[in-house]
Amino acid sequence: MTDHALLLPQAIDVVREAGQMLMRYWHAPREIHHKGRIDLVTTADLALEKLLKERLSDLLPEAAFLAEESASAEDLRKSLNGPTWIIDPLDGTTNFAHGFPFVAISVALWDDSDVQLGLVHLPVLQELFHAAKGQGTHLNDVPVQVSKILDLENSLVATGFPYSVREQLPPILGWMETMLSLTQGIRRPGSAASDLAYVACGRFDAFYEINLKPWDMAAGWLLVREAGGMVTQIDGSEFHPRIPSLLASNAQIHAAMVEALGRTDN
Repeated sequence: MTDHALLLPQAIDVVREAGQMLMRYWHAPREIHHKGRIDLVTTADLALEKLLKERLSDLLPEAAFLAEESASAEDLRKSLNGPTWIIDPLDGTTNFAHGFPFVAISVALWDDSDVQLGLVHLPVLQELFHAAKGQGTHLNDVPVQVSKILDLENSLVATGFPYSVREQLPPILGWMETMLSLTQGIRRPGSAASDLAYVACGRFDAFYEINLKPWDMAAGWLLVREAGGMVTQIDGSEFHPRIPSLLASNAQIHAAMVEALGRTDN
């Protein structure tokens, strides 16, 4: 059986190199194109994905890829079989286009029916989160854990809005009303990978979103779990990165979040 943790130092080096490339694009004029009404892609997304694929192929030649800018609809329907790098080269492209610093490089290694490695790098903020299964979560090489908040009233909750937000306003607004009335506040940085990393280090107590893709969630899923948190679907059922509904928390408030989101009239 592969000891995936042995790959972590090299994977960190690859993600740091990608972060350096992202910063070069950060300080250059943006070249932006539309994939959908509010779904953007930039030259940075494409260049970063190319770099990550090249470097990670050298690291684990037998691994497949599931990456945002090159994955087809068929790729998303396929089962995850064998080692697979799950990559979002630039999570928060809209943020990047506007110069808002919550942009992340998200890299996960899937194998043996689970995420084995997870890395989320926020190069503008100079933060790199990493985890290997069974070895805890680290931020800039320092161990981190989820928060110890015990109730919703004292919780800071994050969420995100899908590109299909117009078609799904009733549940989104219903959940926001519920969270605003029950928690200390809601934040929406616009990068699911960053949000999950922030749950892992205790800055957010919970995060929920719908219509996510595997590359948005896979690395952050491991970060939260290894930091002592819990990840399920919004209704509390078992999570899998191919399922678009996600609720992550510090585990202490998870049942209360499931109950509150479930009773919202959608």
